[in-house]
Amino acid sequence: MRLPVVGQVLGGWETDPLWATVYEASVNHPAFGAPFWRVGFGSDQRLLHETVGSLSSLPAGSRVLDVPCGGGIALRGLRPDQGLDYVAADISPAMLERARRAAERLGVTDQVTFRETDVADLPDDDASYDRVLSLTGIHCFPEPREAVVEMTRVLRPGGELVGSAFLTDTGWRYEAGRRVGRASGILGPMCSRSELHGWLRAGGMRRVTVRTSGALVYFRATKG
Repeated sequence: MRLPVVGQVLGGWETDPLWATVYEASVNHPAFGAPFWRVGFGSDQRLLHETVGSLSSLPAGSRVLDVPCGGGIALRGLRPDQGLDYVAADISPAMLERARRAAERLGVTDQVTFRETDVADLPDDDASYDRVLSLTGIHCFPEPREAVVEMTRVLRPGGELVGSAFLTDTGWRYEAGRRVGRASGILGPMCSRSELHGWLRAGGMRRVTVRTSGALVYFRATKG
């Protein structure tokens, strides 16, 4: 059940929540965003920028699935004329519209396909992508285990799943944020670090690393 006042202020992902604007502004303007992340999440925002920046090293022809793409934060890592086949997927039409505008500003629209998709039921064949990116997304999914199963399924052998998430066991000081997030509809049931690690291993992922930075974890794993 949502708390009415919180829901009205923040909104859920079926709308265009206020939190989406705050999040994107904090990432796009690190001069104020980095201190905001440090105080609010106890997290080093540079880890997010490093994760996004790693997209620029992918060779032409690489297939990437970004889910949930949100407002297109990760598109900042693409180079114009890089030649990627990049699918920006989200269940929210409002988020996809934000991502489209971001792609236009960055000059990467020709590399990106936008798709309204439920991550727990991806339409892709097995072994379709070289990289799956899921930034600050797993904690939003109503079925996080099913989402991880699907994201690992569509990876090719040798492909990487890379992302970040707000988990249930990253410290008591963040419990109030977890409670408010669930009440507003922004957060789902979430999961712990050990659950995430277990789901990745069960999905055939190897060399799994889970790095904690305040309320967030950054994870990377290779298929096969």
